[in-house]
This record gives sequence, structure tokens and C-alpha cells, in this order.
Amino acid sequence: MSSEPRSKPHNTPREAHGAIRVWNAEDWYWEDIVVGTQIRSIRRTLSEGESMQFNALVLDMHPYVADDLFATREGVFGRRLVAGAMVFSVGLGLVATNCVNAFSYGYDRLRFVAPVFIGDTLYTIKTDLDKGPKTADMGLYKASYEVFKNDGELVLYCEHLQIVKYRHPEQVVGRT
Repeated sequence: MSSEPRSKPHNTPREAHGAIRVWNAEDWYWEDIVVGTQIRSIRRTLSEGESMQFNALVLDMHPYVADDLFATREGVFGRRLVAGAMVFSVGLGLVATNCVNAFSYGYDRLRFVAPVFIGDTLYTIKTDLDKGPKTADMGLYKASYEVFKNDGELVLYCEHLQIVKYRHPEQVVGRT
């Protein structure tokens, strides 16, 4: 048994909790977006268990994603696929920024470029494409998401539109 003293928990009063920075949340504004900026995610391998959990959650039991005998014997790929909706969700989640000043406005140009199989490893590159004024208080921002598998094969492409608060709305030229 160690003779080192045990550390005591830091008993932060409840009233002070709101002043502590929230983990994995950002507070950037429209003015902070720099067109051309890129980020790359960590990698994530997709397992059979989570693939089937996702299928059950969204009620997608298509034979290509849920029936191994069909997929291997009759399917054009010779093995089971991961549902495209899961590839989309995981791919975007890998670079989600959780900005408290941004709100999803929609997605354009969503394309499933190549199949993803159980056991494939995904990563995503997000590129800030464009921004412009939208309303008196918020701007429109567009970023591309390229989801790759394994050693760099593109499997999904889309563009995410977001509405983002201005830090200084009075300084944004051309706002509506």
C-alpha cells in the first residue's frame, strides 16, 4: 500500500459550474472563419456490432447491410456494406466542432462515392469553402466534408451549410 496521500476531490460549488469552460465546445463567430482552412480528423474503424446497432436504430435492414448470406452470395460487392447514413453520420461526427454560435442549415451535393465495408477505417477532411451575409445577425457558411477510408479512398462528399452568429453585426458589410 502506498504511503502517498490521496488527493481530495475539488469540491467546486454548484454556483460556479457555469463559469467552467465546457469540454469540446467552441465559440467562434462568422468573422473567425477563414476560407481555405482545413482540418483532418482522427481515424475510426467501423465494427460489425456498431453497424448493426445503427441499422436497428434507424430501421435499415436492407440485405446489403444486414444479411451476410445475401451480401456474400448475391450482392455485387461480395460482402456486407455499412449503411450510407452511418458513413455520413460518422464521417461528419469525426470533425464536428460543437460551436455554440453555429446552426446547421442543411447539406448539399451529398454523394456516396465508394462502398464502405465492416472493418473499414474512416477519416474526414473538412475544408472551409465560402461565407457570406445571411441575416442582420448571422452569416451563411459552407464547408466541404470529404470522408476517406483506409489508405485514402474517397467514399463520401458533401457540403454543409451553417448559419453562424456575427461577433459584430454592425460591422458586416452587405448584411440583410
